[in-house]
Amino acid sequence: MAEQIRHKTFTPLSKPREVVVVCPAFRSNVNLSRLVRLAGCVAIDRIITCGPGKVDPEIARDAAETVVIDRRRTLLPVIKSLREEGYRLIGLEQTDKSVSLFDFQFPPKVALVIGNERNGIEPELLLLMQDLVEIPVYGPPHSYNVVTAATMAIYEYCKQHAA
Repeated sequence: MAEQIRHKTFTPLSKPREVVVVCPAFRSNVNLSRLVRLAGCVAIDRIITCGPGKVDPEIARDAAETVVIDRRRTLLPVIKSLREEGYRLIGLEQTDKSVSLFDFQFPPKVALVIGNERNGIEPELLLLMQDLVEIPVYGPPHSYNVVTAATMAIYEYCKQHAA
């Protein structure tokens, strides 16, 4: 049996992704670090966040050097600005108005807004979302970890907008 190649080099994209991840301050630096690693793996180069969270380079790996973390005092003006720049504001949240991720078609230019681990997306930000997407849950604890959910949503975006 021939030897297998492991950890191949990444596949370059023909053009940069038009995706920005927007998130509040996380309670856990592990979640921020995992989000940075996710962004790096799928060639998302910018995360907008609040708070003093630190990225652990052991978790984020090489993405800690390539993903820009844009820290803001508050997200409300950022969300409004992204909308003016033509980003589609998509909130990843369980609400009575959410569409299943299974049925959602992502546009190419997206600001994916994710919430805090405990409280989700703040109500004033939720009102500004152009789309709300949720991932079906089939048992307790009734919601996924914030970065696990972001991973599923971003994977679906990447599937729909392949390199």
